[in-house]
Amino acid sequence: MRNYSKVLLRFSAIFALIGAFLGSHMAGAGSLAFKTVHAHILVVGWLTLFAWAVYYKIFTPAKTIIATLHVWTAIIGAIGLTTGMWLYYVRPFDLADGFVTVFFIVGGTILLLSFVFFAVLTFMKTEDRK
Repeated sequence: MRNYSKVLLRFSAIFALIGAFLGSHMAGAGSLAFKTVHAHILVVGWLTLFAWAVYYKIFTPAKTIIATLHVWTAIIGAIGLTTGMWLYYVRPFDLADGFVTVFFIVGGTILLLSFVFFAVLTFMKTEDRK
């Protein structure tokens, strides 16, 4: 489980770096074009993944399959949601509207699943620390 903590912490650091860069870019450019993406990268990517990294550092869930599903849906969902948001709001490429919308929705749904798995984990028995 400590490995889950490290993986989530590393991904949260990457999201923090990207979010800080976007904020710096917006300030320098005097444009708020990335405001929604920037906010979600920092809240979902940095803050949430960091909080879950701390959870896995403190607690060791007894059912590792749910923990594994939680960690990977959190990472994939955070990447999918924020990338989908970027594609949807910024429109950097000429992609079909349907594709962009589905990408956005699928990323958000996977992230929602990670929140469900986390809620389940908080009600499950944890292993004792040695």
